[in-house]
Amino acid sequence: MDYYDVMFKSKDVTLPRNHKQRINVEQHCLARDVVNIIACEGADRVERHELLGKWRSRFDMAGFTPYPLSPLVNSTIRSLLRNYSDKYRLEERDRASLYLGWMKRDLVTSGAWK
Repeated sequence: MDYYDVMFKSKDVTLPRNHKQRINVEQHCLARDVVNIIACEGADRVERHELLGKWRSRFDMAGFTPYPLSPLVNSTIRSLLRNYSDKYRLEERDRASLYLGWMKRDLVTSGAWK
């Protein structure tokens, strides 16, 4: 739930509550996920957040290795984030993982493997 708390807080700063795009994201993406996590069990629960370490282990066991990310892509994402709020951050770690965060909280991680 901490993840969703941060998601909603970031929306408060970047878009007004009555903004059509914000309402659409909250209704069709965030609300559905929150309801699924809180109210559903077993096969009905489809939203399951997993830690990056688990994914890394799976890729390692499958024989994949981290692949360096493109500096051009990273700089493009950084410039887009500046249009929304200076509280968003983008951090590259281990030359193969890109962390998108809000203030001190990591929200999403992206990586490349070969």
